[in-house]
Amino acid sequence: MQINLRGLVLALTVFSAIAATANALYASYRVQREQLIENTLESNRVYATKLAEGAASFLRSAQQQLGYSARHMPDMMESPERLAAEVMRVQQQTDSFNSVGVVGVDGTILATTASFRSYLGATVDSPGSRAALSKRQPMISKPYVSIAGNLLINVTHPIFSNDGTYMGYLGGTIYLRNESALNELLGKHHYHDGSYLYVVDGDGQLLYHTDPARVGETVLTNPVVASVIKGNTGAMRVINTKGVDMLAGYAPVPISGWGVVAQRPAQVTLEPIHDLIWALLGYAAPLAVAFLLAIWWCARMISLPLSQLATNVEHQDMSVAMQRVQSVKAWYFEAERLKRAVMASFTSLQDKIGKLNLDSITDPLTGLRNRRGTQDAVDQMQAGSTPFSVVALDIDHFKRINDTYGHNVGDEVIRDMAQIMRECSRPSDVLCRNGGEEFLILLPGVAAREAVNVAERLRAHIARRPMHGANHVTVSAGVAQWPSTGPDVDETFRAADAALYVAKQQGRNRVVMHEA
Repeated sequence: MQINLRGLVLALTVFSAIAATANALYASYRVQREQLIENTLESNRVYATKLAEGAASFLRSAQQQLGYSARHMPDMMESPERLAAEVMRVQQQTDSFNSVGVVGVDGTILATTASFRSYLGATVDSPGSRAALSKRQPMISKPYVSIAGNLLINVTHPIFSNDGTYMGYLGGTIYLRNESALNELLGKHHYHDGSYLYVVDGDGQLLYHTDPARVGETVLTNPVVASVIKGNTGAMRVINTKGVDMLAGYAPVPISGWGVVAQRPAQVTLEPIHDLIWALLGYAAPLAVAFLLAIWWCARMISLPLSQLATNVEHQDMSVAMQRVQSVKAWYFEAERLKRAVMASFTSLQDKIGKLNLDSITDPLTGLRNRRGTQDAVDQMQAGSTPFSVVALDIDHFKRINDTYGHNVGDEVIRDMAQIMRECSRPSDVLCRNGGEEFLILLPGVAAREAVNVAERLRAHIARRPMHGANHVTVSAGVAQWPSTGPDVDETFRAADAALYVAKQQGRNRVVMHEA
């Protein structure tokens, strides 16, 4: 079969158009690619510089804060109360530090913030403390694991008496793997384009990273890190320690010897080019083909939302069906209206089911969990191997309240009791009414001694607070902890009940802990 001239011309024309378009697209691709890379490198360098300046300003402010306090501390060294008050003032002044403490010349902790009071009088022999005691000058330590097991840096300032005698140092810690002012400063990332940043110290050890598990890792093999810890500012394309092609900008923090690196994967940077090429191809296509494609596309786009709605509504799992219906792009009025109607029906049905489920585990008088709700919570904690403490509570002389004031007042007292339990508990605590005047509190992850403190605070609060119609009431409480009482959860509840019985026997209005 021979090709005719019209076909040959058409073929040559199409071939020429394709060749010319391909050449133009390739040239545009190369120019756009290089421009994107250069712009991204410069943008990351500028961003890293700004963050480095912010980190330096933060550290200078922290050192000034410590320096001001340290100059006024010599007169307080003989007064633990004044030292403790000053330490709390320093921590609360700007929230720059996770903890603040005063260490004497022999390494003894003389004062510290409330969460570390148990270490008062202890001798601290950490790398940061040894460096501060030996150098006797303002300094920022290298990362180390503290006496409490936290990876941190220590910002310290020496304390000298009026006659120049060295008396120890004032230190403020900044956590590296937990929430801290430094993490908050560096975590305010204003770009959402796939870029991220990290900070290294002078030894190439990660001080901050978007993946907290990598904090403490040494990345000296990265050329960017090797350059920034030498005090250089710049940008380069580099393969990082994880083998990812990155466009990195970096800047040093001279006050601490740190380096800030802002980087973005090269693949993410170059992705817009592919969209541009396809857009150019679309514009270069013949008008007839574009018209036919537009007709086909319009018909498909009109039918697609309806088809997706019908398919997704048939799914047996309601939550999956709702997610899929919600993801349908109903771009015209009728489809959007139908989508809203389907979502409203799903929501109404789900609300009714949720209310039935909630009613089945909730005590109607107090809104606390009932026995079934308590068992559900226990099953979940057992499944997750989460230890928990049980506080069994009982209103003292409740029968006397009912007999004296009536059952309506008794119900009000029970409601007040439930409200006070809510006010004195954490969101993760499980509050239950076990029946009558008996209540339970499940404290996930709380040791027995701490649970006793929680129960004691609740008991004191109830004793001070007037109840509706019955004035003041008191409660007794028994505490036990699972699995300290054994693997059987029922045994833990029996132990809490036994401790409650002892509290009643000892005169009520008290908390007794079951001794394992």
